[in-house]
Amino acid sequence: MPSERDERSERMDPVGSERHDDVAEAYDVAEASEADEAADPTAPEQSAGGPDEREPDRSSDEKRGTTARVNRLRDDLGPGYSGSKDIPPPERPGYRGPRPAAAPPQTDETDGPKDSEKRDWGIVLLKTGFAAVAGLVLIFFLGVATSVVGYVALAEQLPSPTELQSRRSAFVSSKIYDREGKLLYEVMDPQGGRRTYVRLDEISPQLINATIATEDRDYWLHPGFDPIALARAVYYVVTEREIVSGASTIPQQLARMVLLPEERFEQTASRKVKEMVLAAELTRVYSKDTILEIYLNELNYGNQAYGIQAAAETYFNTDAADLTLAQASFLAGLPQLPATYDPFGGGLERALSRQEDVLRLMVEDGHITSEQAEQAAAAMKAHTFRPPDVDIDTAPHFIMYVRRIVEERYGSEALYRGAGLRIHTTLDPEMQREAEEAVRTGVTNLADRNVSNGALVALDPETGHILAMVGSADFNDASIDGQVNVALRCRQPGSSIKPLTYLASFERGWTPATLFWDVRTEFPDGANPPYVPLNYDRRYHGPVLLRDALANSYNVPAVSALHYVGVDGLLEMASRLGAESLLHPEESCPEYPADRPPAYGLALTLGGGEVKLLEMTGAFGAFANQGILMDPSPILRIEDSRGNVLVDNGAPAGRQALSPEHAYLITDILADDQARCAAFSCPSILELSRPAAAKTGTTDDYRDAWTIGYTPDLVTGVWVGNSDNAPMVEVPGAAGAGPIWHRFMEAAHAERPVRDFARPSGIVEHEICADSGARPAERCPERKMEVFARGQPPLDESHDWYQMVKIDQVTGLRANPMCPDNVVQRFMLNITDERGREWVRAHPEQFDNLPLVPLEECTESTVHPQVSITSPSTDQRVDGVVRIIGTVQLPEFDHYEAQYGFGRDPQGWGWISGPHLSPVRDGLLTEWDTNHLAPGAYTLRIRAFDTEQRAVEARVQVQVGAPATPTPLPSPTSRATATATPTETASPSPTPTEPSSPLVTPTP
Repeated sequence: MPSERDERSERMDPVGSERHDDVAEAYDVAEASEADEAADPTAPEQSAGGPDEREPDRSSDEKRGTTARVNRLRDDLGPGYSGSKDIPPPERPGYRGPRPAAAPPQTDETDGPKDSEKRDWGIVLLKTGFAAVAGLVLIFFLGVATSVVGYVALAEQLPSPTELQSRRSAFVSSKIYDREGKLLYEVMDPQGGRRTYVRLDEISPQLINATIATEDRDYWLHPGFDPIALARAVYYVVTEREIVSGASTIPQQLARMVLLPEERFEQTASRKVKEMVLAAELTRVYSKDTILEIYLNELNYGNQAYGIQAAAETYFNTDAADLTLAQASFLAGLPQLPATYDPFGGGLERALSRQEDVLRLMVEDGHITSEQAEQAAAAMKAHTFRPPDVDIDTAPHFIMYVRRIVEERYGSEALYRGAGLRIHTTLDPEMQREAEEAVRTGVTNLADRNVSNGALVALDPETGHILAMVGSADFNDASIDGQVNVALRCRQPGSSIKPLTYLASFERGWTPATLFWDVRTEFPDGANPPYVPLNYDRRYHGPVLLRDALANSYNVPAVSALHYVGVDGLLEMASRLGAESLLHPEESCPEYPADRPPAYGLALTLGGGEVKLLEMTGAFGAFANQGILMDPSPILRIEDSRGNVLVDNGAPAGRQALSPEHAYLITDILADDQARCAAFSCPSILELSRPAAAKTGTTDDYRDAWTIGYTPDLVTGVWVGNSDNAPMVEVPGAAGAGPIWHRFMEAAHAERPVRDFARPSGIVEHEICADSGARPAERCPERKMEVFARGQPPLDESHDWYQMVKIDQVTGLRANPMCPDNVVQRFMLNITDERGREWVRAHPEQFDNLPLVPLEECTESTVHPQVSITSPSTDQRVDGVVRIIGTVQLPEFDHYEAQYGFGRDPQGWGWISGPHLSPVRDGLLTEWDTNHLAPGAYTLRIRAFDTEQRAVEARVQVQVGAPATPTPLPSPTSRATATATPTETASPSPTPTEPSSPLVTPTP
């Protein structure tokens, strides 16, 4: 009777048994020269593997019915069979030897040679084809022979597959040291109570199915390795020049874990070939059930749970046999990256996503239905994980991060196989103590403002070495998810991301002297309503240069800068500086809910995305390192137990992410204590006892507070907030993270000499006008020096505000050849941005009440106002009541007035009449009674105003004489007096006013 296992195998593949026999026969033929057990084919088949002999395995397998068995030797082969015989060449049925052809009759001399040539060519083609086929066959057999010989030779050099049982429990401890060589932590021998071996029939079938579907879906069919996956891996080796596709089956993984531990760091084709040979040998010697049983007991499931029984107890407090579908599918996904998927250390979202992948594979393989998969995923999302106690005294988050890095780069078995590793880290123990104390004290001081957690990362900017890492205020406080390393979590950075935006603008031509108008601005936002950013203080500040805008963290200029460089420009800069989580939160941020990046808007420059503290600190490290980015790393070097260096990161190579000049410009601004006085108190918490650059960040709802700053020797990033994302009580970055940053930086630099930031040779200084940021014009009231990258100087003097401007006195427009007459020069504000002009009109006192330069110039179509006096004429003698004739015509006319003054350059004006509300053309403008005036020279003036109260005037000088009639003599009681010089007389309403921005400038 066939066993259940055989029936299952036949159901899975009707020809599977035949295919297995063929594969087994091929292997047995190749191994016949060393198959001592085949000397007596009548004896029971027996392996030298001791307790794992094949016949006992067969009986036990048949009892469980969990795998299909195939015969490995053909019974009809005699003991002398060697796998090859000398066989004479076969004769094809119907074959005839060659016979001479009869000479054809030649009726024409030309026919014979043509037929002969045809026959010759046919024979040549036939022979060539036969030779090609024979060559291909020969090459094929040579290849097979070479492969067999190479397989046998390589197999003899590798560990015997029979050692699997003896090596399977060969766990060792790896040690983690700080940068001074002091032991931080020892990865303990998992046999100390965290590993329990269980038989395959004591493991839940759901776990078996989930593991096979995830790790090796053709496990029951292949001979130890997957030829298709192997071909794919070979293709990538050829095209990519490196191993980029694993193609590892379960037997290959087991061979690497147990039999090739010393080669775990290699990513070479030779190691892959060795794995395949050992996997094939394991499959030949052991049953698939035995291999799978050992594999499930060897896997590292994280949190020192080695083997499925320890994993079931650690994560679900149950036995491996009792695992449900939800639990089994969750555990099956962990061994790939145990530290990354650690549900107790911040990897729960990743682990749940990984579980969904496992369930999808199980559905594809027919193990479960879609409905069962959905129920299992929902059940695990509702499960509450309770972390076990972790006995790590020093730098627990850092140690867990080191373990995670080693596992991700070299495999989880790297820590526990072979002779053990000696991992020398970059941690500075004294800095770590200072960091932990600074975070703990800082969070405690903010407890009354609903702050419960904090994190800190300190790096050496010249190497990227992580010198200190604090992932939470208390690693053992479950109420704040203390084991979650917030330094590796994605949080909104607030304004701390603004330097990246301004760096992108530097690369597009802007400078520290670029002018912004910090006023209410509506930015387009596609189909959405316009985006109107507000500053932190809810005020606008008018004209500001880029230096002041960044130093004081004003929001409107930052959004203007992002509008200029584009969202993609900022994302490209973030990627260049290593902040990849901002670009792809779906890959880097476990809590991110979608499977694609968000559609960022202009709020991104105010912290509208999420990024990791470690990445942002590394980006600021490039500012301190003259634009060279050093990837943050906790590894100094890795050695084996004999001191052989396997990994050396003592002098890592960086990459030039920024120009040294642009990096220096950002540093010079962030280190300018005086520039930020407008928004921060001076002195501020960001000032140290040595040169230092810093930037804060605060989210609108006070859920995140950041401070990132650096010296030439150290860059430190600090975050404070709450793990549950609850808002703090008005805690900005300077008040929340700032004190922690200040305390740690001062302590970390206590024994270091003072160093200033080195100025690159490509930095130059130029004098600018302090208000406009351009080179100063002659009348600039305040000047200062500013730094620039060579080749990116300030704007020239024509862009300065304070200019003497030629104005057409008649039209009030900027004078040009179209209006050459009546041109005057006036001292005006050369501001053309309409937002700036509105600010000037609303705040004239900030600009000494200077008028704005007109935006328009005279053109051929310009309508010239006409204000003229035709009578009296210049220097005409007048007396009595004088009729004033002339023209007052101007666009948008409002009214005109008539005035007089004493002399040819009056210092004051007397009123004659007005306001007159109708224009006049060559008619009577008014009448002037001169009877009361003393004889002499006078000036007559007609002033016309438009609806904007812009004035145009006409003047004429006349001589006022004695009246024609005798003047009565004064009475004896009166005394003759001289006529006083007329003074300015107020005009009746409406009163003309001096316009703030005249198109036509009134004559003083």
